[in-house]
Amino acid sequence: MTLQDLRYVVALAEHGHFGRAAAACDVSQSTLSTQIKNLELELGVKLFERTTKSVSVTASGREIVGHARQVLEQVDAIVSVGQTISGPLSGSFSLGVIPTLGPYILPWLVPALKQDYPELRLTLREDLTAPLLERLGSHRLDAALMALPVPDGRLETLPLFDEPFWFAEPKGRRAAAATRMTEDELRGQHLLLLTEGHCLRDQALAICGIAGTEDEGDFRATSLETILQMVATGLGSTLLPAMARSEARARSVTMRPLEAGVGRRIGLVWRRSYSRPREIHLLAQTLRDHLPEGVHSV
Repeated sequence: MTLQDLRYVVALAEHGHFGRAAAACDVSQSTLSTQIKNLELELGVKLFERTTKSVSVTASGREIVGHARQVLEQVDAIVSVGQTISGPLSGSFSLGVIPTLGPYILPWLVPALKQDYPELRLTLREDLTAPLLERLGSHRLDAALMALPVPDGRLETLPLFDEPFWFAEPKGRRAAAATRMTEDELRGQHLLLLTEGHCLRDQALAICGIAGTEDEGDFRATSLETILQMVATGLGSTLLPAMARSEARARSVTMRPLEAGVGRRIGLVWRRSYSRPREIHLLAQTLRDHLPEGVHSV
């Protein structure tokens, strides 16, 4: 039995699906399945009930999964002791970030962290909210930067800053393009949206009062950069977080601010059982000390 085996067990219990658990552990599905079977043979206990549609933890498996989580938390604690002796925010630290934030926050965050904590070995993972939360739960990430709130009682959150939304449309579409856009004017707008799974998509739908509808056009994009290119060609309009405005300025796109308070709150998320909470707060302080233009610390 190895620590990696325990990580596989916890991941499969978290996801209830071999494919998603394997992806969270960065291994093939066959590798994870084989290691789980080998562990069951070694322990002489069936940990998971498998059907063609689902995977569930057995009664015996639940107890073992609980112990596996405790072992992994103790390993984190041992690593934490070593890194505390070495100095604050030193050694390895894995940070997740959502795709609508990564391209705009990392270029200034990474240099700031290198300057403040030169012994830090930062590993970055950009992904959608759900996969990042799964990685946090299976001890594959130390923390993640994402939009709040995060409804999971196993996780701690620390709000960092509020980021207003802007309305982006093709240049020349409106004569009074510099005026502030009200929520009433925004509701019902046809927007170019990100694909399902992006929290920014859900926020845009909710703000425009069209949550739950399916008639949003045939265009879907996986990045804000692609959406901006389509806005510039006249295909439609979109909502942008404030940090993406510099990207919009480089294209034929007009931006209008929304009413005050329309935007998203960004924060750090980590496991309640995480053994280095002080490191999270040091990271948060660096973030707050180097906030870019257009966002507001909370």
